[in-house]
Amino acid sequence: MRGLSEHERALVEGIDQAAMLDQVERWAAVNSGTRNLVGVARIAGLLADAFAVLPGEITLVEPEPVEAVGIDGTVSKLEHGRHLHLSVRPEAPVRMLFTGHMDTVYPADHPFQTLTTRDDGTINGPGTADMKGGLAVMLAALTAVERAGNTAAFGYDVVINSDEETGSLSSAGLLARAAAEKVAALTYEPALADGTLAGARGGTGNFSIVVRGRSAHAGRNPEDGRNAVVAAAALAVRLVEARAPGLAVNPARIDGGGPNNVVPDLAILRVNFRPASAAEIARAQEAIAAAVAAVAAAHDVRIEVHGGFNRPPKPLDAGAERLFATVAEAGADLGLTIGWRATGGVCDGNNIAAAGVPVVDTMGVRGGAIHSTDEYMIVDSLAERAALSALTISRIIAKGRP
Repeated sequence: MRGLSEHERALVEGIDQAAMLDQVERWAAVNSGTRNLVGVARIAGLLADAFAVLPGEITLVEPEPVEAVGIDGTVSKLEHGRHLHLSVRPEAPVRMLFTGHMDTVYPADHPFQTLTTRDDGTINGPGTADMKGGLAVMLAALTAVERAGNTAAFGYDVVINSDEETGSLSSAGLLARAAAEKVAALTYEPALADGTLAGARGGTGNFSIVVRGRSAHAGRNPEDGRNAVVAAAALAVRLVEARAPGLAVNPARIDGGGPNNVVPDLAILRVNFRPASAAEIARAQEAIAAAVAAVAAAHDVRIEVHGGFNRPPKPLDAGAERLFATVAEAGADLGLTIGWRATGGVCDGNNIAAAGVPVVDTMGVRGGAIHSTDEYMIVDSLAERAALSALTISRIIAKGRP
């Protein structure tokens, strides 16, 4: 840590890894799968209590309305938990955004519910890396910055949403509002086990396309029917033809159909798009519209398109490069080598970048095997990554920008 000033040494030396580990263990013991609203409410309460050590006002924000298309083609409201929002010194001239999520991919009935401490210095458990460890890193870093003082010019928002793992559909507006007029943002998704960060990200869009045909007897008068399953399959094939190096298209599922002797009058095509740029989103939208029109005409069916592109692509632009450089310099002064590379995954960093704010979105713990029963967090990365964040934040405050 030869590159640190006396103030910076005091900033990072006060970080308490044992306290952070205790937080992670307590938070990871609470199942907070996105659809487990009771568990999500419980973890929201625990996080509100923990983040209350910071100055400012904490609010549990009601989720925005989200629609879901069922297997019967009906559209219903999809319930979500509340989101935590902390606002600190909103009138300060240097303002940042810090984000994370309280939900995991493990539902209440999932067998992966307990933590195991391993001899290799890791903890295996649900959400340890993704991202209850990251939340502990965020809180420790902000606490260290507040404790060090000189924060009068520094304001920030913290958003911890309850639906990141399913696309942040009920928190997108909150994220956009919180991102407004910020000089930079840090998001606490996990880094890779070797510390590599995510750089540029592609985008994503999810669609449920409802096809309505006409039922008939499969043997007596099939010509009177309009087969919705066949039309949905034809639509899937046409959409796949839009694939290109900058656009992945994945028809993932067709719901619908019934008895073998009935021409099916309903099918729902579920399809995912992964655009690498805004231009590819536009091309995908044109492809959807063209495919829907062609299949509806050819098969004499009605088609309704639900969904959209909820995560815009996140390019590594000049602002993001400056922020990455600030993080890398802080890491070097802590004895860490900070590298990054592009990834096909998406997160709230996509939404924040779309708001015009530079963001590094893998400032959480080092770990791996996320979204599986092998998920693990490297324990020593708690204090390491908290120090990295605290030093990065302190230097942004001092310069007024990344």
